[in-house]
Formats: sequence, structure tokens, C-alpha cells
Amino acid sequence: QVQLAESGGGLVQAGGSLRLSCAASGRRISTYGMGWFRQAPGKEREFVATINWSGSSTYYADSVKGRFTISRDNAKNTVSLQMNSLKPEDSAVYYCAARSDIAYSTRSGSYDYWGQGTQVTVSS
Repeated sequence: QVQLAESGGGLVQAGGSLRLSCAASGRRISTYGMGWFRQAPGKEREFVATINWSGSSTYYADSVKGRFTISRDNAKNTVSLQMNSLKPEDSAVYYCAARSDIAYSTRSGSYDYWGQGTQVTVSS
């Protein structure tokens, strides 16, 4: 079992930055593909960013490409999401997820473990 705990959410003005962190415990995640998803009130959970086991491959939703950066530190068993140039439409609960596969994935159904989420609110 892998437990995931997100942190770093909060309230920020439009144009600002936040860095989300996801700390894994229970198992080493060095052989897991990892992803970030988000869910705004009244909307379905959507894909944000994903990274393969080594960090050599990443993929982003078009809506965040060029503004968000996903990274991982396997030695520390963590994954991060650097969010720059934030917009009000980025407001959501952000979830970290892990999948028992070295490849990345944009499909939420392919992930085996999920964190509880952290709230990000961007004011205009």
C-alpha cells in the first residue's frame, strides 16, 4: 500500500505561484508513475500533469502547459507540482496519484492510490 499526502495548497492572487508537494509513505514510489489531478466544485476530476518513474518523461494538460511543472525526487519519495501564472480557473482541490506502472498516464482510472487532496484557490 502507498499512502499519499498533499501539501502546499492555499489562497493566492491571480498571477501568483504555488508549489504543491506529495509525500509518499508505505512503499518507495521510484517505480511508480505519478500524476496530479484536480476537481473544481460541480465539475469532474480532470488530469493536470503526469511523470514517469525516472522523471525523464512528463505530460501536461493543455490548460496548464507552460505554467505548471511536475517533478519528482525518488530519494525523498516525493512528487511536486510547481504552479506559476495562476488563474482563477485553476482553483480546485488538487490530488496526487500513484500507479503501479513505470509509465505515466493521463487516465485517472489507471491510478491505484490517491491522496486526500489540497485546496488551491486563486482570487481575481
